[in-house]
Amino acid sequence: MSNEILDWSVIDYKATVEHLLQQRGSKFRGAVMEDSYHGKSGAAVNQIGAVTAELQTTRHADTPLIETPHDKRWVFPKTYRWADLIDDTDKLKVIADPTSPYAINGAMSIGRAIDDEIISAATGTALTGEDGDTSTAFPAGQTAATTAGGMTVAKLREAMQLLIAAEVDVDNEPLFCAIGAQQHDDLLGETQAISLDYTNRPVLVDGRIKSFMGFNFIDSQRLALSGTDRTAICWAKSGIHLGIWNDLNVNITERPDKNYSTQVYVKATFGATRVEEEKVVAITCSEA
Repeated sequence: MSNEILDWSVIDYKATVEHLLQQRGSKFRGAVMEDSYHGKSGAAVNQIGAVTAELQTTRHADTPLIETPHDKRWVFPKTYRWADLIDDTDKLKVIADPTSPYAINGAMSIGRAIDDEIISAATGTALTGEDGDTSTAFPAGQTAATTAGGMTVAKLREAMQLLIAAEVDVDNEPLFCAIGAQQHDDLLGETQAISLDYTNRPVLVDGRIKSFMGFNFIDSQRLALSGTDRTAICWAKSGIHLGIWNDLNVNITERPDKNYSTQVYVKATFGATRVEEEKVVAITCSEA
C-alpha cells in the first residue's frame, strides 16, 4: 500500500471526524466561550471586576482614582486519546465514509471528553490568582435552595433569580440549562412548562422541551449523579470557558507489532474552567 493512499486517508478521515465532532460530538461546546492556546502551562482568562462611580459634590474637585480589580482564572490542558485497529488494509477506504463507525467513534469519544471537562468545570474547583495557585470552590449559595424532589418550574425560577440578582445580562446573553432524561420528564409533568396558558409560544418541539423561561436546554446523561440526586446546571455562556490547545490530531498508520494492521488514532488537547461563579447555578434533582 503506497504512502500516498495513507496520507489521503488521514486528510479525508480528519475532515470527516472534525465535521462529526462539530455536528454530533460535543453537546456543550457551542454553549460556552472558547479560545485557542499554545504551550504546556495553563492559560489565564483575565477577569475585570465591577467598579463604583464616585458622586461629584464640589466644583473643581480632585479627579478620583478608582482602581479596577483584576484577577486571573486559569485553564489547563488535558489530552484525550482514542485508537482502534483495522485488520485488513484493503478496508482503509471505509474510514473515508462519513457513516463509518470508526469516524463516528473517534468524533464521539472526543466530544464526550469535551462535555465531561465542561460539566466538571461548571461546579468544580477553579484556579485563580497571578500564578493560578489559589483554589476557588463553587459557592454553596450558587446552588438553588430547593433541593427536594425532581426538576420543577420553581427550581428554574430560583436559578433565574440567582442569575438576575447577580446582574447577569439575561436579556442579551445566551443562557443554558443542562438536564438529564429524568429532569426532562419531570418538566413534561409540569403544566406551567408545557401549557400555552402560561407562555406565548409553544415550548415542546417534537415532544421535547428545547427552550423555556429563557434557558436553552441541553440533554445529557453525563451530569453528575450522587446516589439518586442528579446535578442539573444553568449558566450564562460567558460563565464557562473552553481552552483548545490541539483541536484534533489524527494519525493512520500501520502497526508492525499488530501484524501490520492499520491503526486509526485520534487525539485532542483541551481544558475548561468556570470564569465567574455568579454566572453558574446548580440544581439538585432527585431521581428516586
